Amino acid sequence: MSANRVRIVGGVHRSRVLRFPRRATLRPTPDRVRETLFNWLGQDLSGCECLDLFAGSGALGFEAVSRGARRVVMVENDPVTWRALERNAVELGCLPIVELHRADALEFAGTVGEAFDIVFLDPPFDSGVLAHLAAALPRLTRRGSMVYVESGRGVAFDGGVFRLYRQGRAGQVTYQLFSHGDQ
Repeated sequence: MSANRVRIVGGVHRSRVLRFPRRATLRPTPDRVRETLFNWLGQDLSGCECLDLFAGSGALGFEAVSRGARRVVMVENDPVTWRALERNAVELGCLPIVELHRADALEFAGTVGEAFDIVFLDPPFDSGVLAHLAAALPRLTRRGSMVYVESGRGVAFDGGVFRLYRQGRAGQVTYQLFSHGDQ
């Protein structure tokens, strides 16, 4: 796939292509990593509500929709990237399952008043935002929820609320799945 296209790897939209603008900070989750993540989460996400807090290309959120998620909230601040997300949601026929918010991820996380079953966190590497989100994560999730984090070096959450469930590395990407409470 070219730098501004990525394909959905599983579910009802399998092999459909997502197009997104070229941006220096936009780095879609590689196919192999998404495949591993959704093997960990399970192929059927029926009934799940997901939050894709740094939506970017939308690869994680649209993958969740493809696998049956009941609702996926995508947050993206860049207007050009947000329009591409909207275009892809329309082309895939995912509205109103996909709920798009053009907002700063940290501000959104601080004001949203609901919890999700799965939270995807794939911010620009070395941005430092993951440390700022740690305090909001218990409020964004409920016991049994999962939090996926993609970063350059991996993260650890203090406080005993989240436990590392699985992790892997692909090239310069460290990907981790945490459970809220026992899993």
